[in-house]
Amino acid sequence: MSYAVKELFLTLQGEGAQTGMRAVFLRFAGCNLWTGREQDRAEAVCQFCDTDFVGMDGEGGGRFQTADDLATAVEAMWGAERAHRLVVCTGGEPLLQLDPPLIAALHAKGFRVAVESNGTVEAPDGIDWLCISPKAGAEIVQRRGDELKLVYPQPTLLPPQVESWDFAHFFVQPMDGPAQLRNIAAAIDWCLANPKWRLSLQTHKVTGIP
Repeated sequence: MSYAVKELFLTLQGEGAQTGMRAVFLRFAGCNLWTGREQDRAEAVCQFCDTDFVGMDGEGGGRFQTADDLATAVEAMWGAERAHRLVVCTGGEPLLQLDPPLIAALHAKGFRVAVESNGTVEAPDGIDWLCISPKAGAEIVQRRGDELKLVYPQPTLLPPQVESWDFAHFFVQPMDGPAQLRNIAAAIDWCLANPKWRLSLQTHKVTGIP
């Protein structure tokens, strides 16, 4: 299997339980909840996505023919340091492409494999950290993992509907956009009233980190 990668870059994780950790971001091209084209947004299941995952023209992006080729590119982006290696597989929807051979190849390079998924595709074995961010209107089949990160508010998908799922960490993350400040205030209020939930902010947008 070959892999279509939008971009591949070294950064700090900007959100969720691993905020601030050095990581290689491996952004796969493609998603099953939106084409990524603005003309299709109004008809998409996920209409608030703020990420460009179309094509393979980003930094470090391209078509990788084998799992070993892609794992080698991830290692080159990380550098020589052997400790604390972390790759964050994201998208789009990374589980459309991430498979056991690639997980094994990344492990062979010493990487912990973290995944940020919408939960509509069952996760393969071997993932070290699984973050699910469910979207209203999508059929969620992956209801267990390490971290649930709910973009908030989604009027038809509210925290009580997902808090019985099997996750170690529960986050609400204010939806970006014109109502961002109001959404931040609402998310803070929710966490104050419901201590099972924590606030996740997109710190990479505040700091300017990619």
